[in-house]
Amino acid sequence: MGRGTLRIYLGAAPGVGKTYAMLSEAHRRVERGTDCVVALVEHHDRPRTEVLLHGLEQVRRSEISYRSAVFTEMDVDAVLERAPTVALVDELAHTNVPGSRNAKRWQDVEELLKAASTSYRRSTSSTWSRSATSSSRSPASGSARPSPTR
Repeated sequence: MGRGTLRIYLGAAPGVGKTYAMLSEAHRRVERGTDCVVALVEHHDRPRTEVLLHGLEQVRRSEISYRSAVFTEMDVDAVLERAPTVALVDELAHTNVPGSRNAKRWQDVEELLKAASTSYRRSTSSTWSRSATSSSRSPASGSARPSPTR
């Protein structure tokens, strides 16, 4: 099994539509028959973004207790077990709650990439990316290339 590859999208600031664009693309992919799931997306109480989560399969989150509170984080094992073609991951620069599998969300995504899971990811610094599955590797060269988005 190969490693996933990335496509990076940039946005200038929080709230410019990175998550919205990621979810819109996910809906287009689902309509074309791609096995696409939401591994973790934060809608930040933005109604238009929250509505876009409807109709997309969401992988369960893990619950972690920390300082008398319960937090949810991406359940990496659940995403790996589900093994989707595309997994959407929001807030790439997020620091996970102490006691999580990894210290940072980008490390969680790194595990998905190593498992050749396609992963959309967006960071709080306004970057989100998509990686392609190992089936997108060129048979002749073995080099990874992103799969077409349209």
